[in-house]
Parts: sequence; C-alpha cells; structure tokens
Amino acid sequence: MHIAPHDNQNKPIVDVDNELVPLNYFNIVKLKKGEIFEYSVPGYETCVVPATGTVNVDVEGAVYENLGNRTVDVWDGDPEGVYVPVGAKVRITCLTDETETFIAGAKYDKVLEPFDVRVPELDVVQYGSDETKTHRKIKHILGAGHHDKVGRLLVSELYTVGAGGWSGFPSHKHDTDRLPDETRHDETYNFRFKPNYGSGVQMLQREDNEPGDAYHIMDRSTILLDKGYHPCAVLPGYEMYYFTILGGLSQRSLKQYFQPTHAEQLKTIPGIMDMVAKFK
Repeated sequence: MHIAPHDNQNKPIVDVDNELVPLNYFNIVKLKKGEIFEYSVPGYETCVVPATGTVNVDVEGAVYENLGNRTVDVWDGDPEGVYVPVGAKVRITCLTDETETFIAGAKYDKVLEPFDVRVPELDVVQYGSDETKTHRKIKHILGAGHHDKVGRLLVSELYTVGAGGWSGFPSHKHDTDRLPDETRHDETYNFRFKPNYGSGVQMLQREDNEPGDAYHIMDRSTILLDKGYHPCAVLPGYEMYYFTILGGLSQRSLKQYFQPTHAEQLKTIPGIMDMVAKFK
C-alpha cells in the first residue's frame, strides 16, 4: 500500500494491528520549541529518531538529552535514537526551533530496558556501485550491534549514493517464516528526496516472474510491505532516502529470500552480502 504525503497531525500513520503490516507501528511527530508530545504503545516496542531538530526523551524517568543533530533535512548529519520498551510512557520535548521526529515500532511481548544510540554507535554499511546503479549507504540505528538489547524491531536509514539508481535489488522478500531460507518481517518505509520535488517508483511483485504493481513515490510517501519482492528506484538526478522499519513475527534476525529470477545479480553487486549480514 502507498500512503500519500499528508499532515498526519501527530497521529499514527501506521497504527497498531494495521491490516497490512500488523507487526509495524509508525508515527511522525512535529513540534516547535518547548512543545511536548507524550505517547505509549501497549504491545509494541518503539524507537524515537529525530529526522530533524533536537529533543529530550523521557522514558519512564530515564532521560536522554539532546537527541538529534540534524537541522536542514535527513542528509544533514547522522541519525540518533532511543529504544523504548513495550508500553512505556514517553515524553518528547523539542529543544530547537522545531523538530520532525520518527517513532518506529514492532509488536513484541516482553519488556526490556531503554537505551540510546548515538552517532558513534551506528552500524553503517555501504554497498553496490555506480556502475551497477546500486550504490547505497545504510545507517542502522537498531541493527546487528544491538541484537541482544532489542526484541523484534529493526530500524535503519537508507541513502542513495550519487543520483539515480536502484535500491532493494536484487529483489528479495521476507514474508514467510521458513528457516533457514526466510523470516517473516513486515516492513514500512518513509521516503524523502533531494531536491524534495524528486520522486521514484516502488515495485511490488507477489510471485516470481508474475505481473506485479508499481507505486509513484514522492517526498514523504509511506509504503507498507506485507509480502512480495520489492525493489525501488529514484529518478536520475535526484537523491533518495528512506526510513525503514522492520518487525519480525518470531525471530529478530532478518533472513531475506532473493528472487530466483534475479539471483545471479548477487554476484554483480559489491558488498551485497555485507549488507545482508547487517540486517540482524
């Protein structure tokens, strides 16, 4: 499903028990200096990530100060985040003139401990190449480096390197629990483009070598992925970013199943297996 850009007025874009992606939760919160947003999501662990601006985050009395360092847009520095246990009461206070803050979530049934992730603790991987039109950088906020501190939530930011090209390729899916080949993970994206009038396309192919669907994605588009192979592309001359939320059914580690038709392309893209290893 494609959710067109809109002002969600600090209400969840993907609420609990969503029909398509019940394992995901997603909200965008916009605040001005001094304003406060409070939330609690029973049954879901969450992660607070400022897209822009700086905030204080209070999680049941555990305070994480000065979270976020980006002023202009998501290309203006590196992300930071705070992991929030299932159902915890959270207070977000805006410290800068304004903030746009992502709240990502995944369904989970255990209560863990909160913690923050600062820039030095990010897990960064760069893969692909200009020649193959797949050059990408992924900044994992909750990834392999925090495997033992989080339940089923994976949160990352993906950037195009250069302008134009493909992401999520070779095409893969993760909609069925069938170890060791694949794990079930619902996925939600929120896209940004530079300049912001850029756009791209999100493909979705339910079965290998069968006709699929395509969605025109724009700045602030949200895509919900329940099943199928799902590569995406950005128009030449533009940079693309997407905030990525993955929520697993039973395992936290993501096991991607690559589309058989295009599996040979795994050999053509530098660093692709390093990318796969970081989604854990």
